[in-house]
Amino acid sequence: MSDAAEEHTVDRNDRLVILASSVGTVIEWYDFYLYGSLAAIITAQFFSGVNKTTGFIFALMAFAAGFAVRPFGALVFGRLGDLWGRKNTFLVTMLLMGLSTFVVGLLPSYALIGVAAPIILVLMRLVQGLALGGEYGGAATYVAEHAPPGKRGFYTSFIQITATAGLMLSLLVILGVRSAIGEDAFKDWGWRIPFLVSILLLGVSLWIRLKLSESPAFKRMKAEGKGSTTPLKDSFGKWPNLKLVLLALFGLAAGQAVVWYTGQFYALFFLEKTLKVDPALANVLIATALFLATPFFVFWGWLSDKVGRKPIILVGCLLAALTYFPLFHALTGAANPQLAAATARAPVTVVADPAGCSFQFDPVGKAKFDSSCDIAKSYLAKAGVTYGNEAAPAGTSAVVRIGAERIEVMHVPGVTGPDLAPDDFKTIRTAWETYLGGRLAAAGYPAKADSALVNKPLVVAILFVLVLYVTMVYGPIAAALVEMFPTRVRYTSMSLPYHIGNGWFGGFLPTTAFAMVAATGNIYYGLWYPVVVAVLTVVVGGLLIRDRKDVDIHA
Repeated sequence: MSDAAEEHTVDRNDRLVILASSVGTVIEWYDFYLYGSLAAIITAQFFSGVNKTTGFIFALMAFAAGFAVRPFGALVFGRLGDLWGRKNTFLVTMLLMGLSTFVVGLLPSYALIGVAAPIILVLMRLVQGLALGGEYGGAATYVAEHAPPGKRGFYTSFIQITATAGLMLSLLVILGVRSAIGEDAFKDWGWRIPFLVSILLLGVSLWIRLKLSESPAFKRMKAEGKGSTTPLKDSFGKWPNLKLVLLALFGLAAGQAVVWYTGQFYALFFLEKTLKVDPALANVLIATALFLATPFFVFWGWLSDKVGRKPIILVGCLLAALTYFPLFHALTGAANPQLAAATARAPVTVVADPAGCSFQFDPVGKAKFDSSCDIAKSYLAKAGVTYGNEAAPAGTSAVVRIGAERIEVMHVPGVTGPDLAPDDFKTIRTAWETYLGGRLAAAGYPAKADSALVNKPLVVAILFVLVLYVTMVYGPIAAALVEMFPTRVRYTSMSLPYHIGNGWFGGFLPTTAFAMVAATGNIYYGLWYPVVVAVLTVVVGGLLIRDRKDVDIHA
């Protein structure tokens, strides 16, 4: 152990090198999150050949594609990292990420090249996802293998900052460009600037990373001839190591992922889409909370060197599961008090025959949801109004109840009776939706949140708590995963559970939660998804995972 400690002591230059590797990872996250931050504009630019709703679904699916392929990137680049080395592999991932992002900035719109535009866009998203799947494991492994004994949690916590820092950087660049050129110009051509700027960041990051040396643990392993020639087989084809991979996924990564995405992505989605807060204001509020909470990534990483990784991660998951519902209720009252007051004063209920209510998911835009139940729920979901469901006798038309007022679907007083001619359907539906919107407004339901009424300090405080949970589960996770696997298959073995957790359990959280909300009408129902997954991780991790903070990862 004395030889290992001497070999792995980190001097000032090594600290700068480790910090430089973190900076490179920030740029990769920046590139990845640009797409999600600009999904609405990208919909208009690249999916304008289909209707607006279907186009937005396609845009979200393209965003999700980047998450879906991350585990495959972990397999491809994890294997290369265990064969080639950590440094060479994450140089490749950096180059792929930067170039694919730059291509999106240059890509002609649907209006210019037709269907080729969305096809190329999705291909670039797949490349980004593959690259990110290989990046994180390389950076985390590289930093951990440079860190001296007793400081792995502290040193790898700087890698953990990079995802939040990349998100913050993407939001700040977008806000800066929007402010500088105006909203109209930004929607027309300015949205390309954040993508194009990434080529400059890529150049700086590559220059820094070319100065890095290979990790001491990898060099020693190669010198001793102990490296794996079949890292995929050794990682997943042998039960002792595969068991550790599964424990890492369900006992650490899955819960960490849903807490991470709830605190940073779903909270922003909830503010903008459900509470109807102005998008620019929502971005400022979440960016403020992220800025205030970011130092805690390092704090929890440092503390994990003292008390262990497992207790901090599992306590973070447990706190999140216990407090998500009250926190999001409080967020509603702080961000849109008019909506909270109207919901309490005049709750909305859809009274309908359950047989006439569809699950309104149509990825190809061909289905018609024109039953009275579907019409009512579609409008309320778009309006961000939470509603209850009550069964009505079979064959009866749906009714929307606002407090004590009953509004028959497709019946507009003074315009039409209950019997409609087919040719008048669209006109009558528009008239009815306008009428329902007026009745909701009369009951106090706002079309959007009044920015002047948003309790900004309280919203930031609530978001800060949500992000604090993120820092608890994410700060120590890199060290925890690195310590579970031997050097010869570490890159491959730790990358897969991390990216299944974050790419699938976490990456699909906003879409899954929104579908749950749309199906039930309860704006808080989607929170059951992260709550259940977080509790699963607490149980599996608490019972089956051993903390390894003092293990010698160079052995």
